[in-house]
Amino acid sequence: MICSRQPTVCLVAALLLGLPAICPRPLLAAPSSSAHLSAEAATHSMARKVRQTRKKPVRPAPPPTVVKDLRVMAYPDHTRLVLVLQRDVTFTQSRQKNPDRLIIELQNSLLGQAARAVLSDKEFPGEITIAQLHPRSVTVSLNMKTISDYKLLPLTRPSRLVVDVYPHMDIGAVRSSAGASPPPVVSIPHPRSAKRPARPEIKTIVVDPGHGGKDPGAIGRTGIAEKDIVLKIGLKLRELITKHLGNQVLMTRHQDMFVELEDRAKFANATEADLFISIHVNSHPQRSTKGLEVYHFGEASDQRALEVAARENGTPIKDTGIGWQYLVADLLTTKKVQESLELAWTTKQAMVAHLDSHYDVVDHGVKTAPFYVLRNTVMPSILAEIAFISNPTEERLMQGDAFLTRMAEAIFEGVKAFVQPLQTASR
Repeated sequence: MICSRQPTVCLVAALLLGLPAICPRPLLAAPSSSAHLSAEAATHSMARKVRQTRKKPVRPAPPPTVVKDLRVMAYPDHTRLVLVLQRDVTFTQSRQKNPDRLIIELQNSLLGQAARAVLSDKEFPGEITIAQLHPRSVTVSLNMKTISDYKLLPLTRPSRLVVDVYPHMDIGAVRSSAGASPPPVVSIPHPRSAKRPARPEIKTIVVDPGHGGKDPGAIGRTGIAEKDIVLKIGLKLRELITKHLGNQVLMTRHQDMFVELEDRAKFANATEADLFISIHVNSHPQRSTKGLEVYHFGEASDQRALEVAARENGTPIKDTGIGWQYLVADLLTTKKVQESLELAWTTKQAMVAHLDSHYDVVDHGVKTAPFYVLRNTVMPSILAEIAFISNPTEERLMQGDAFLTRMAEAIFEGVKAFVQPLQTASR
């Protein structure tokens, strides 16, 4: 007898009927789906707790970026501050009221020793304040009461942050100059500098007589060409430097040949020259205009500077000044800009001093303009416009050897004053 009831009931029935009893084992209930899900959830919870107890490795904070140096350049309409950085840095900008200031915060940064030394200079621009207010944060603060506008330009290779600040213009001066023509001539102020020791690192100087070959440059009414005048001066200058300073002098051209503007800069860079002196002759629609001026690369300091650069570059005026701010900040190191300005000033002053006792010299000062020939050089570079071929008097002077010799001597005195400033001052 097979019974599916309770085992005790099956046994009693079998005994009464005289039959063997076969009773199956009791069936176990199958686990419910809810119980299965609960067990799985418990397993996942335990695994999650195990994962949470495993601590992730803590990465050390990156070292702060050092502000290695500060460079300040004064231009006619603005002041440029360049923060030389150890590497690229993240920065934020915010405006603060009472007092009205713009705050530029360099995150995870540190002021280096050289930068701190610049800040201690009494002549550091008063409208800019730089401080290490927190251990890992450098703050640049601009006084917006004295500043009308500003520009920020982060640069790489090498890492820098360029800050241009533009002061408020005097309203009376603006009104009085409204409608004036031509625009006033602006000269770059003399860079502040103490007495400097000689520069023994200057070993090679490139002299660049402008134009040449198929490019005559400016032509006077008598037919004399700029290319011939500047070549004669360049050769005389080479002789003077070699004889009296002992420096190696290389020429971008030593005869009447055409050399592309870019090739002149490439030549100077390839030879690892330490100075680049480009010699040119000026021209102007007004024949009464005369005198000399010295340029270094940058934004055109006035309309005539832009016209001169356009003529020397062989480009339309509208295309000459495009992108200058990126070029001057990115292609040129700040040291080169400062030394080019100093070289331009020492050369211009020496030229005026040397020529003034012989001629009626008109000093047009030191200016900036976007000359292609100066743009890609990596060493301090200037361009000297020695005289105006459009002026009858100066055209006549440039036809004589005496004037060309004195002009070469004048430029030489400027180079000497830059290379050996203490020796020159003690004469």
